[in-house]
Amino acid sequence: MSEHTIGTREDWQTARAELAKLEAEQDELTQRVTEQRRRLPWVPVEKEYEFDTDDGKKTLAELFDGRSQLLAYNIMFGPDYELGACPGCSNLGDELDATRLHLGHRDVTLICFSRAPIDRLSAYKQRMGWQFPYVSTHGTEFPFDFGLALTPEQAQEIPEIAETVADPPDWLEEWGRQIGAKLEDGLREAPSFIAFARENGTVYHTYTVQAPDPFVAPYHVFLLQRTPKPGEAAPRAWRKDEYPD
Repeated sequence: MSEHTIGTREDWQTARAELAKLEAEQDELTQRVTEQRRRLPWVPVEKEYEFDTDDGKKTLAELFDGRSQLLAYNIMFGPDYELGACPGCSNLGDELDATRLHLGHRDVTLICFSRAPIDRLSAYKQRMGWQFPYVSTHGTEFPFDFGLALTPEQAQEIPEIAETVADPPDWLEEWGRQIGAKLEDGLREAPSFIAFARENGTVYHTYTVQAPDPFVAPYHVFLLQRTPKPGEAAPRAWRKDEYPD
């Protein structure tokens, strides 16, 4: 049983007021971070990229679908994944379709990227019941140019990856079995949000954020932070059609 304090309504009101002060400080810092994020320089994308989609080949500019902003989530689903995308990334993907509708009315196109070939993305999209555009970066330099994936050589140069592959925790070994890939291949994909803007015919890269930043997590994780009991310590995730219960 988890430890918790039992108190009166007055005790709760006093403690809640103290917490509200911290939450106000956090909100103020969040606003400052947002303002600084939007002051980042925009970098023109000068290389031509062409992606595979369910509707054929498309350029980066065409992925905007007529809007001026593009926000994409890079799902961990590399060419070596034999059993599907990362379960945690899939959890996040489950929550994007309703959000996409509202962003679309605010001049933002929301899509997802992965490095697996388009036929495998399309099959997985159907399995998960997703509606958002799922774009394959397979065979392009795009994911490597923007830090959404590592080459085998790059991965070998990162000590943390080498140490993790040599002695993985139990949950990560299970994750490798869930995706059907060796860890040295599976960990080369970077779960990330990446943002672009389009202005006067030019596409600009504006922002990227990667896990383990808290922003790169399914929304239900944020809801669980407001529940009374802590969750499991191990970062386990299951696809929605594979929960043990």
